[in-house]
Amino acid sequence: MAPGESKWLTGGLVYPQIAGRIRARIAAGDYPPGSLLPSESALVAEFRVSRTTARRGLAVLESEGLIIVMPGKGRVVRDDGSTLGASYRYQMIAHDLREQIRAGTLAAGTTLPSERALRQRHGASRNTVRQALAELEREGLITTEHGKGRFVRPIQGETS
Repeated sequence: MAPGESKWLTGGLVYPQIAGRIRARIAAGDYPPGSLLPSESALVAEFRVSRTTARRGLAVLESEGLIIVMPGKGRVVRDDGSTLGASYRYQMIAHDLREQIRAGTLAAGTTLPSERALRQRHGASRNTVRQALAELEREGLITTEHGKGRFVRPIQGETS
């Protein structure tokens, strides 16, 4: 437990508090880039919460780009030296598209490049590209209209 941290989480929603505590530990260097975070079971025991609550806290950090999920390993603090990102090409593709959306290069309502174009641009398989697109869809950044394609969703609070 870090100095100034209370043992108990109280009030309101608990998962943002879990995310906040882990975020603070990352910032303090307790979990340096490339390090493995504690397992869900360890977080459940530490914070005395359900597994779902622990997962929601971790999902906040994942959506912020502070951590990534490495299948078979667990959740790892993102290393912008790209040593981790190179392991999972779909995450690099998703990151590239995410940055284009945030920068406005891909504006709300814009059609995303086709799977074929993304495969050629990134030298990736169809499955890898689909995995990246699924990640962006889960984050609410893009939407799919069957028969029409994938589109950038408007940012919440933005009028189209």
